[in-house]
Amino acid sequence: MKHKSFTVPHDFTSVANVALDHAIETAKKANTTIHILHVVEDEGEVDSATDKIDDIIASKSVDGVTLTNNVRIGNIFKSISEFAVEHQSELIFMGTHGAHGWQHITGSYALRVVTSSQVPFVIVQDKAVKEGGYKSIVVPLDLHIQSRQKLSTVAKLADYFGSKVHIALPDETDPDLQAQLEAHKSVCEVFFKERHIEMDTKILPHADFAREVVKYASLINADLISIMNLNRSNIFSVFNAKYEQYIITNDALIPTLILNPVEVQEIYGHWFT
Repeated sequence: MKHKSFTVPHDFTSVANVALDHAIETAKKANTTIHILHVVEDEGEVDSATDKIDDIIASKSVDGVTLTNNVRIGNIFKSISEFAVEHQSELIFMGTHGAHGWQHITGSYALRVVTSSQVPFVIVQDKAVKEGGYKSIVVPLDLHIQSRQKLSTVAKLADYFGSKVHIALPDETDPDLQAQLEAHKSVCEVFFKERHIEMDTKILPHADFAREVVKYASLINADLISIMNLNRSNIFSVFNAKYEQYIITNDALIPTLILNPVEVQEIYGHWFT
């Protein structure tokens, strides 16, 4: 299998270790290099950070997975995505937590990091990865055409892990909007059937769609929720920055795959092929 590359930003907290475990679990089936990255503000912090990453690497040993030590001077909002592109990483695994730790990586800060990136992110909270990876993936779709761009990356993950995909659609009462949702559903059915990926659909209440998605994902014990970073105002979209922040910091602690539109699909839609 083609050699692969992941990036894991690490701030020496427990949730960063969880993110690293997610990356390792994903990397087990392929010949993969995982680049552990710590970002510092000045050169005086480099040696200490390097030693800490060495200790992390020494504690992790998985056949077929290579861990590398990387310390960069800069800021997290630019350095993480720049580093991932330079190292041709297919995914970035990053932990998010409360107002303690590395530069306060809360949901809003995590979203700022994602927004600057061409590379898809898997955002995880402080909950251990399941053995075998992401076997059940929830994919909420609205009427925004860009929300379908994530299907390619989801399909690659589903094929890789042997996952079932659960498409979640908002309930619409307007006949024209219902017709558009039905068209979305049909596209998904054809897309995943052609790739021999098991899929089902669920209609959820339109009101407070983010909470309904998380409730549904919890009910079916999903391993991953996949969303697009569409924090723009659009009358045909139920997604916005508040929605995205809620999903990536959801109370069920379910990891979130999040992509930026267009550029991500064009550059990184091929991963795991």
